[in-house]
Amino acid sequence: MAGKDKKVALVTGGSRGIGAAIVERLAEDGFDVAFTYVSGAAPAKALEEKLNKAGHKVTAFQADSADAAAVEGAVEKTFSQFGRIDLLVNNAGVAPDAPVDDVPLDVIDRTIAINTRSVFIASRTAAKHMQKGGRIVSIGSCLGERVGFPGVSLYSMTKAALVGLTRGMARDYGPRGITVNVVEPGPIDTDMNPADGENAEYLKTLTALGSYGQGKDIAAMVSFLAGDGGRYVTGASLLVDGGVNA
Repeated sequence: MAGKDKKVALVTGGSRGIGAAIVERLAEDGFDVAFTYVSGAAPAKALEEKLNKAGHKVTAFQADSADAAAVEGAVEKTFSQFGRIDLLVNNAGVAPDAPVDDVPLDVIDRTIAINTRSVFIASRTAAKHMQKGGRIVSIGSCLGERVGFPGVSLYSMTKAALVGLTRGMARDYGPRGITVNVVEPGPIDTDMNPADGENAEYLKTLTALGSYGQGKDIAAMVSFLAGDGGRYVTGASLLVDGGVNA
């Protein structure tokens, strides 16, 4: 892809972990990429600089996915700067870990706002700018399909909601040639859930492969859905979980 024919992607929560892996993979695939971050401008700017030095076109925007106006603003900034949006990756998320009885109301509200509401808002805002062939990919969780241990009810609820939202948007946007899918990771080695963390050995036992995945494993699935191979895949929930839900 070159010049005005180059496709544009927006990745929310793209400064670290799975999001950063997706940003890098899409840049390598030939997309111009915008991504958002909330705090910690240093890693966001470092990723932006690294990829631009490598010859890619990447821009970071500060935007809190809990703020509906900021979510819409990030989409509009992307369109304004690049002139098009071909792919939206809804990756921003938080993962509260507590029994139902111990979760404060403000945590409930913020988790729903970031993990679910922002996906709804970003998707409908981006879809306004998409042409036939546009793609929307959300990052869910294997815990949105099946919950194998306690303490994640709120998180699982928000990720399960993405499955229904994805199926509904696939119907709404299908007539326009826009596909909508959700990728559902299992244990992935990130700073939020490191492969050497206190729960790591237990989480490994839940997988069929006995190991953590890497951010690049999720990025590879996003790349597939964003490419020619994903053109006839829509409304799907795709597990990349090492067999947790096998």
